[in-house]
Amino acid sequence: QVQLVESGGGLVQAGGSLRLSCAASGRTFSDYIMGWFRQAPGKEREFVAAISWSGGNTVYADSVKGRFTISRDNAKNTVYLQMNDLKPEDTAVYYCAADTWSTAQAMGVMSSYDYWGQGTQVTVSS
Repeated sequence: QVQLVESGGGLVQAGGSLRLSCAASGRTFSDYIMGWFRQAPGKEREFVAAISWSGGNTVYADSVKGRFTISRDNAKNTVYLQMNDLKPEDTAVYYCAADTWSTAQAMGVMSSYDYWGQGTQVTVSS
């Protein structure tokens, strides 16, 4: 079992920045791929970013590439999402997720993730 707890969400003006954190517990953190997803009101959950076990590989959705950065600290069992130049369309509930079983080729595939956090709200005002 893996427990995930997100934090760092909030209200920010367009152009501003936020850093989300996701603390993991329950299994060896460096054993699994970590990802961030988001779900806006009335929309399906979508992939945002993912990072491999050691942090050597990262993948981003086109909509956030160049603005968001995913990173992890395996000593602290934590994954981060640094979000810069935020836009109103980034408003959503952001979820971190753990993929404990698949390969790096599936880092952007939502169905590969078997543990999810409760989500944290990010609201970007125009």
